[in-house]
Amino acid sequence: MAPEYAFDGRFSVKSDAFSYGILLLEIISGKRSRSFCHLNDQNLIAYAWRLWKEGNPEELIDDAIRETCIISEVLRCINISLLCVQQHPNDRPTMSSVVMMLGCEIPLSQPKQPGFFVENEAIAMKSGSSKDKSTSTNELTITLPDPR
Repeated sequence: MAPEYAFDGRFSVKSDAFSYGILLLEIISGKRSRSFCHLNDQNLIAYAWRLWKEGNPEELIDDAIRETCIISEVLRCINISLLCVQQHPNDRPTMSSVVMMLGCEIPLSQPKQPGFFVENEAIAMKSGSSKDKSTSTNELTITLPDPR
């Protein structure tokens, strides 16, 4: 979910690019973003970004596809995915640009630090949470009707 929607409930023209970037990272790594935890990395984006900055993005590639993939193409996809998960919509490519990047050998720009550094405390302060509030993340309850 794009940060502008998660925090402010606003969609942007580039919200879909953010979601696509997450999906691309999940496909490459073979791991789900929501349940990811690796050492000190709090999420899949943080892990991918750390590997990118250390110059080891190939470590992100899932073993199930490593033997059959073309490494240069997967590294290009990692670069594109990191461009898609930028914090600010203006820093993300449009989906038409993503399609162009995937289909052509145009040079790619280097991604900036993605928008994953929002710590749990910052989220709690933004939402003004307290111990008396519901712990549901989506404020949705489900009631199953029981016949008499």
